[in-house]
Amino acid sequence: MTTLRLGDIAPDFTQDSTAGPVRFYEWAGDAWVVLFSHPADFTPVCTTELGKTAALATEFAKRNVKPIAVSVDPLKSHSEWVLDINQTQNTTVNFPILADADQKVARLYDMIHPNASTTATVRSVFIIDPKKVIRTTFTYPASTGRNFDEILRVIDSLQLTDSHKVATPANWKDGDDVVIVPSLQDPAEIAERFPKGHTVVRPYLRVTPQPNR
Repeated sequence: MTTLRLGDIAPDFTQDSTAGPVRFYEWAGDAWVVLFSHPADFTPVCTTELGKTAALATEFAKRNVKPIAVSVDPLKSHSEWVLDINQTQNTTVNFPILADADQKVARLYDMIHPNASTTATVRSVFIIDPKKVIRTTFTYPASTGRNFDEILRVIDSLQLTDSHKVATPANWKDGDDVVIVPSLQDPAEIAERFPKGHTVVRPYLRVTPQPNR
């Protein structure tokens, strides 16, 4: 089994889900994807996470992001669990949950860590861009719920830095100042790209207002 790393191409797959069969590349299209795994159905932390994902549907959509979940439990269990999620989290699950009973996707994405569990997936997150490149990964233990504000923040950073020659500093959030990448040195290009100006803290640390704001 090969461990997936940043910059690798996300593997394609076909798997059943609560929204019908998913052919991953076809389903993803030209969207960004958040693929995230769950140790098991009818578990408390997972229930809150899937409810939160559904509640953030508008936030994902405006970033051109499609969420998709995976658990190694079968489809019948998923369908029953969705009813619980909708009721307890006061939402409507509106994204696929892959029924990965054969662990095809879990093993393809190295989501099973034997020293934690030989059967259940860890809480993995893969942020995948429209070219199917893995841009960010997170791995959480089964007991710790994910921070979806952080997932959205990372997507904001990736989309911003893909389109402008900037990087985002510590604790950055959408609307905050950013830093100009060190490779950009031409004064004319800097002036053109950042008409709001910039502050030189050090030659390698140049701060500028977020350029797409």
